[in-house]
Amino acid sequence: MAGSTLSAPQPSPGRVSRERLLFGGVYGTVLASALAAALENDSGSPNAGYDALWILVSAVAAAAAHGYAHAVAQWSGGKYQGRRVMLLTLRSVVEEWPLVAAVLPTVVALLGAYAHWWGEDHAINIALGVNTVALFGWGLWAARVAGQGWGTACRVGCTDVLLGLFIIAANILSH
Repeated sequence: MAGSTLSAPQPSPGRVSRERLLFGGVYGTVLASALAAALENDSGSPNAGYDALWILVSAVAAAAAHGYAHAVAQWSGGKYQGRRVMLLTLRSVVEEWPLVAAVLPTVVALLGAYAHWWGEDHAINIALGVNTVALFGWGLWAARVAGQGWGTACRVGCTDVLLGLFIIAANILSH
């Protein structure tokens, strides 16, 4: 096959690549955990609704910044110009939806506190626990997609869990 180059298969229009899905899932889960752990309400009563909105807006901003950075990296080489640059940038930003979706368990836990189903401290604990389990799942899935066996995949998942445990430990030590 002279003259051909190998490249990763591109997702069909409207679909996000597996790499972006995995990246967004892990990044969004870690981001949500870190933001939830950082919630502190020493100077007033907790406002779980505001905190949920703040985490969601932060995730949207992070996703937009990451998508834009991807686009800049692609079009800075001069391959794209004019309208194609705008379309590439918009598509790249929209393809970051997995990052935003990954923060939704944290947002839902905080909205449960806003609805007075539980307290905000309990919502944060729920979110940190769910996110730590999700990190295991993201690691397991990534390793399996890469063709690793179940043993290796479980070790990768456990390594991802360390990110969640680090955030939980930091949260405990900072309070």
